[in-house]
Amino acid sequence: MQRPTINLLYLDDELHNLQSFKASFRKQYNIFTTSSVEEAEEILNREKIHIVLADQRMPVMTGVQFFEKMRKKHPDPMRILITGHTDISAAIDAINKGEVLRFIDKPWDQSYVQTAIEHGYDIYKTKAELVQRNADLQKAYEELDKFVYSASHDLRAPLMSIMGLVNIALLEDANAQKSYLDLIKQSVQRLDAFILSIIDYYKNARGVPVVQPVDFKALTEEVRETIRFIPGFDEIKYNITVNQKGIFNSDIIKLRIILNNLITNAVKFKDPNKDAHKFSLNIDANTESCKIVITDNGIGIKEKDIDSIFKMFFRATGSTSGSGIGLYIVREAIQKLDGNIDVRSVFGEGATFEITLPSIKA
Repeated sequence: MQRPTINLLYLDDELHNLQSFKASFRKQYNIFTTSSVEEAEEILNREKIHIVLADQRMPVMTGVQFFEKMRKKHPDPMRILITGHTDISAAIDAINKGEVLRFIDKPWDQSYVQTAIEHGYDIYKTKAELVQRNADLQKAYEELDKFVYSASHDLRAPLMSIMGLVNIALLEDANAQKSYLDLIKQSVQRLDAFILSIIDYYKNARGVPVVQPVDFKALTEEVRETIRFIPGFDEIKYNITVNQKGIFNSDIIKLRIILNNLITNAVKFKDPNKDAHKFSLNIDANTESCKIVITDNGIGIKEKDIDSIFKMFFRATGSTSGSGIGLYIVREAIQKLDGNIDVRSVFGEGATFEITLPSIKA
């Protein structure tokens, strides 16, 4: 796999050193050079720099002083000190104050410099990955705490309802028991829907990616067949259009989760005050990308809630029909596929979800 472009900043008061360095390494790296400390700071503010090289002896400040100042605002770039006059005190300052990764003597050896840069970038990349993993881990811990608390509540609520209904039904005659059995059935369906949401959450968060060519017509039919027994499914008029040109590769499990949740939501949150319930799904796909647009004329989403609907266990309507994690799972799946989702809604009129996804290179 080709290494990403490495951005270098080289600060030196001697112009011929800057020119020589750029001539030697311009083909391997993206190089910014300057003889000005002020300009070096501007470049650091403007560009994403991975490695900074600085000459030790400069008139305004030493390389170590520049590094000490720079790392307070820009701690991430790796620092390499170039000097022809190394002494023990300068070396100690470079390590303690400038946190320098490497020393390079003048005149430099090209292969040594290249090795130092490559090593510095490997450390930069590892540190960046560690920061991201720590952030992901913190997010996972916070979500787990919320998940356990909310899931235990949402699992126990229908169970307690079932137990209460069973106890009442046992006291009634056979004719009256039927109504209680219907209520028990509804509670079981709620419980089943929530358990399925937990399974989707697990598949999305922990499942192994299954990247393969996607047949969107077959996928939409499969999803419809899976959810056609949920209450209210037959009350909606569906308009599904698929325009697929060429092979689109993606994670079939995540796509199934996305479509399943969005179509199910259209059923759950249809507007009971409307005579006709409508749902449209339009998919345009090619070898590079796909665009999925889902529109319904359901109850819609209040403007103040649009930014919150993708949060775990957020329920915009206060309805108990939803698990509160469906849209959270949808967004997480789309992000894992490097895609985007946009929501437009007028409360009382319906909602539109627009998803764009890139094809995953096999």
